[in-house]
Amino acid sequence: MINKIKKVIASDLIKVFSFTGLSTLVKLITSYVTVKVVASIIGPSGIALIGQLQNFVAIITTVGAGGINNGVVKYVSEYKDDEDELQKYLRNGLKITIYLSFFVGILLIVTSQYLGKWILLDNKYSYIFVFFGVCLFLLSLNNYFLSILNGFKEFRRFVILNIITSIIGLIFTVSLVLMYHIKGALIATVSYQSVVIFFTIFYLRRSPWFKINILWGHWNKDIVKKYLSYSLMALVSAATLPVSQLIVRGFIIKNFSMDAAGYWEGMNRISALYLMFITTSFSVYYLPRLSEIKEKHLLKREIVKVYKIITPIISGSLLLIFLLKDLLITFLFSKEFYPMIDFFLWQLIGDFFKIMSWILAFIMVAKSMTKLYIITEIIFSLLFVGLSVLFINYFGVIGVTQAYCLNYFLYFLTMTFIFRKLLFNKIL
Repeated sequence: MINKIKKVIASDLIKVFSFTGLSTLVKLITSYVTVKVVASIIGPSGIALIGQLQNFVAIITTVGAGGINNGVVKYVSEYKDDEDELQKYLRNGLKITIYLSFFVGILLIVTSQYLGKWILLDNKYSYIFVFFGVCLFLLSLNNYFLSILNGFKEFRRFVILNIITSIIGLIFTVSLVLMYHIKGALIATVSYQSVVIFFTIFYLRRSPWFKINILWGHWNKDIVKKYLSYSLMALVSAATLPVSQLIVRGFIIKNFSMDAAGYWEGMNRISALYLMFITTSFSVYYLPRLSEIKEKHLLKREIVKVYKIITPIISGSLLLIFLLKDLLITFLFSKEFYPMIDFFLWQLIGDFFKIMSWILAFIMVAKSMTKLYIITEIIFSLLFVGLSVLFINYFGVIGVTQAYCLNYFLYFLTMTFIFRKLLFNKIL
């Protein structure tokens, strides 16, 4: 028993948890302060509006970077010891990021009036999308460099940059919200990440790969095609979950109120806070690790190990959150948000199945299982919208969390079925 505990503590995943622990703690604190300040000043309706914008930002951030960031992590991890091959991936990845972010940024500026009306329900907010269009290039470039760092498994440097990003985001957002209220919150949502690029460049300036002659070069059609499969996966992902949330939130606003949508968005914010620890460690450790494993028996061993470590951690955490839900609402938001207490049970169960599903779903990303990934993403996003409309009509706003729970339970069963041979068959 003691030896087993020692093995777990010595595992790479736990080491990454340790590396990312401080980063996640800082991010949790900064996110808490940001949410608290924003919620106190602009209330549930303002939170709902920011939720709309954040979903849109998530979509455009992926489109503006070509959706290749997971591909960058995979190929840097795979070819980090092959300098010639690595340079091809770095050069083509940078070109895709630069050209697409410029193009999408200009498109945002040109269509800002329409986007203000469609996303934020009033074209007086069109200037937000002009800000976003200007900032998109810097934001995309920053994410590209972070993906390279992740691919090299430079956990310590990756964590430091994430801490810097969190602190800058806190100062930037709180300052703008205090000065300009809802306008400041919206501007901060689309622009704060772009400021971080200057710190990233300064921090990476001495990295052996951070040189013009390594990062810039000719197009390579074969490399672009390989990135394309990751673009398709990322773009489908960007166009499914955020779009489904936009649709469902719009349905709640139309049939109930902006405040009701704000309660649901508040629940999503709480989920995002405690899921941050898991998702950060998955991105930093799990994706590069799955990408570099070639043998099936090693892949199965890695997945089983992750389940053994993650399952008790997430189960205990979710139970604790449920028991402290009253305190969390008061601590994170204000008394205005107390109606969201009914959302916790179904949301937390859904989050459990979401994480259990991700452990398997990451295999599709790491192994470029493009068609399967796209099909499952589209099906379960459509299912979430359909279930949400059905359950909301029958049970009220709480139905959205019931739909979320059922959707991820079915997704978990589907992932288990897809990878049943890997999980349950004996692999020599």
